[in-house]
Amino acid sequence: MSAQTPPRTARVQRETSESSIDLSIDLDGSGTSDVETGVPFYDHMLTAFAKHSLTDLTVRASGDVDIDVHHTVEDTAIVLGQAIRQALGDKRGISRYGDALVPLDEAIAQAVVDISGRPFLVHSGEPAGFEYHLIGGHFTGSMVRHVFEAITFNAGLTVHVTVLGGRDPHHIAEAEFKAFARAFRQAKAFDPLVSGIPSTKGAL
Repeated sequence: MSAQTPPRTARVQRETSESSIDLSIDLDGSGTSDVETGVPFYDHMLTAFAKHSLTDLTVRASGDVDIDVHHTVEDTAIVLGQAIRQALGDKRGISRYGDALVPLDEAIAQAVVDISGRPFLVHSGEPAGFEYHLIGGHFTGSMVRHVFEAITFNAGLTVHVTVLGGRDPHHIAEAEFKAFARAFRQAKAFDPLVSGIPSTKGAL
């Protein structure tokens, strides 16, 4: 990032009857994070995303987790996507594309990210019944897809996430989040060989 490049940071706040979110990111950080959502496994996943994407991330979220974690988890992902979109700016000079293949013990996942401005998610390969598993006693496997949907559509990303193998639900979910993080890290990075916006349209 040159001295002339504006900071790629954003802060987004969102209040509904179901949740309250205050989130800040720095796309050119070192991967530090301070995450409190009231959903411990989700905190773990967002911390992993920050660490492996080299995105500084601060999250303060509260919601009706006594009813279900769904509202707080999905609303936080919506805000994260909005913050990513804001922080990316006009996307001038970025690599745009990224891909990663990440193992976690017996589990392995692949993610491909295109900072395209066209929201689209392809998510496949989770084993049958994964969506019903409670991970950490509170986070259902179905929430993994919900998170990627919310981030993708609010950030304007094209994302493919594929689980290639795995048995333990925790390992599968974590491999997915880490693969997405590593692919996003590549895609958001500045490429010194790129001049202007990496699209023949002239805009992303």
